Parts: sequence; structure tokens; C-alpha cells
Amino acid sequence: MRKKEMIAMLLAGGQGSRLGVLTAKVAKPAVAFGGKYRIIDFPLSNCINSGIDTVGVLTQYQPLRLNTHIGIGISWDLDRNFGGVTILPPYEKSSNSEWYTGTANAIYQNLDYIETYHPDYVLILSGDHIYKMDYEVMLDYHKEHKADVTIAAMPVPIEEASRFGVVVAEEDGQISEFQEKPPEPKSNLASMGIYIFSWPVLKEALVALKNEPGCDFGKHIIPYCHEKGQRLFAYEYNGYWKDVGTLGSYWEANMELIDIVPEFNLYEEYWKIYTNSGILPPQYISGQAVIERSIIGNGSEIYGEVKNCVIGSGVVIGEGAVVRDSIIMKDTVIGKGCVVDKAIIAENCEIGENVTLGIGSDVPNKLKPAIYSFGLVTIGENTIVPPGVQVGKNTALSGATVKEDYPNGVLESGETLIKAGERV
Repeated sequence: MRKKEMIAMLLAGGQGSRLGVLTAKVAKPAVAFGGKYRIIDFPLSNCINSGIDTVGVLTQYQPLRLNTHIGIGISWDLDRNFGGVTILPPYEKSSNSEWYTGTANAIYQNLDYIETYHPDYVLILSGDHIYKMDYEVMLDYHKEHKADVTIAAMPVPIEEASRFGVVVAEEDGQISEFQEKPPEPKSNLASMGIYIFSWPVLKEALVALKNEPGCDFGKHIIPYCHEKGQRLFAYEYNGYWKDVGTLGSYWEANMELIDIVPEFNLYEEYWKIYTNSGILPPQYISGQAVIERSIIGNGSEIYGEVKNCVIGSGVVIGEGAVVRDSIIMKDTVIGKGCVVDKAIIAENCEIGENVTLGIGSDVPNKLKPAIYSFGLVTIGENTIVPPGVQVGKNTALSGATVKEDYPNGVLESGETLIKAGERV
């Protein structure tokens, strides 16, 4: 019987609601990152670089672009006859049909897929973090400590620890306590949502908790294994890891790529990040263009000024336009004479001539102050902004907007403009 030593299960079904209009029509792992990549490219590349050639990708929310991007896995060398990458959406069973209701519930519903490979170990990954990690080293640690469960954890400032699942570990790494988002954390070791389970241990826990509503790893499976006396160990990771779950962290992580010596290096030969980027012409930079400290995607045409930006592929920046501290995703057109300050503009947008984005004061967004903050202008995909209008900070736009949508030609700071039929 053919088998795999370890397979990966990549949870990529998240809605990513904290990214607002960026994820109104697309799952968070499929959101563009760093000009040419999508967020899911990072865990997928980590898998193939770590020698893991069998990956189940669990999708649910708005999966079309994610499925199209992954295809049969050719870009990551994951097109295999036995193994490779498999998209695992929720499906109808003979007795009922149900959505994935939690991270562990999603794995439980795919027990048959896992059993196909008779693995010794199962690696659980999230599809929405930016990092590089050799999972083979983590597996060696798991075996060396005869662990039943190994949780990747990294030190965070103690004042931030309450946002995470926190592990309290002994000197040898064995976990004595696990706290899920505790108000008073006992440790600053935060779970990264990356787990290696010995397969019999995971299977037993999933079956035992199968009727638990919204069954989740952090809330249910890990505490269950701990209570059963299983050997839980913390694998400490000290590299770069970013949860790009908020607009602020997403913007920051992109901006960090253009530092003179980036903390997260995309240019290393030995640990490449692979992507399905299509066949594109080279970029064109006109004689009048000015570019400072920016990433410019293939097929882009730059006629204006670009400073401290991450520009995707096929983007056009018109003559006289000035774009600063912004993320512009693929196939977006910035018209002539525009001024864009600290904006995130999604794919296939059309910004009319002489538009100004990012004016005014930093007042909180009225509709969703926790999401549309950080002084950003956030524009969802396929949005049209008419010529000559001005848009303030902490704003969100989505849909084909027209002049009449902007009182006196201005969308004030803190306002939201979502056209009928669009998602907020």
C-alpha cells in the first residue's frame, strides 16, 4: 500500500472580513501580495520547499479565484499522480450537506482524503500568513521529542499575547498549559496556527469531537489532547511571520518588502516563493517617470511618479500622476494627474483623471471604525472612481461610482461608499 510520511492540510476557506472590501469577492488567501504573489503562495511554497508534495487545500468562501490560481499545482511542482495539490470544498453527503463550521470540523469532513495516503503525520496550516518555514525541521523536532502534537509558536510582546492562543512550555518544550486568547496571558509564546499531529492522535480527537459545534483547533482539539494526557510540544520559531488579517498589517507587510534591507526577503535563491503569474510582457517605464523604492510588476506602464509603492502586474499610472505609500493591484489604471497617498487599490479598478486620494484629517470611519482605519483609502476590485473627485482618509469605496455619489466632489474622511449590490 502506498503511503506518505506527512501530508499538509491548508485551511484556505476564510472570509477575511477584517480586510473589508478587499475580500468582498475573493477569499483572503487569494488576495494579492507583494506585487506578483497571492497570500496562499507562501504556505504552498513552504510545503514544496520542505519536501511535502501532498497538500489538501480546504476552500469555502468565494473560492473561484483561489481555485483558478492553484489549478493543478504546476507552479509549485504539485502536479503529481500520487499526491500533489487537491482542492477540497465542502460537499453534500448522503444524509445531509453542511458547510465547514470550524477549522477542525473542516479537517473532520475530509478524513477520507487523509486516509487515502495513510500518513504518519498531518501538518495543519493556515492560508493567510506571510512567512517562510521549513516544516521538515519542525517534523524532526516532533519525532525527536516523541510528541503527539507539536505547535509552532513564536515570542510576541506580552501586551499583544492576549490576541493569540498562548502556550506555556517547560524548558524541554513540553506544553504544560494552553490558553486561547487569555485576558491575562501566562506566557508570551503565541501559537502560529501551525500544527503537526501524529495521525492516530488527530483522528481520535476529530472523531471524539465531531458533534462539537464549530469545532476548532485552538478552542477544542488542542485542549482535548492536553486533557487526554497527550504529549504536546512547542516548536519555537524566530523568523519573520505576519498575520495579514487587518488592512493595517496587510499594508505594513507589503511596505516592509521595499525596505533597503527587507526583513522578509523575496530574493533568496534557496527558498523561492512560487506563484502562478501568467505570461506577461515586461514593464515599461517612460522617460518622464520617476520611481523611488518601489516594486513594479510585469506588464505595468509607468508614466508618472511612484514612491514607496508595491505595484502589481498590468497597472497603468498616467502622466503627471503621483502615487505614494500605496499598494496598487493588477490591471488597475490610475488616470493622468492623480495624487494617491496611502491607498490600497484592488484589482481591475479605474481611477479617473485628476482624482486625489488620501486628503483631509485622520477621523475614524463611521461605518466600520475597527476595519477602515490606519489612515488608509481602501478601494475594492472593479471599482470606478470618476474624474476630478477627492477622497479622504479611513474611507472605503466599492462599485462603479459616479460624480453624483460625491457631495461637492468630495468623499470626506471616515465615509464609506459602497454601491448597491456590492458587499461592505
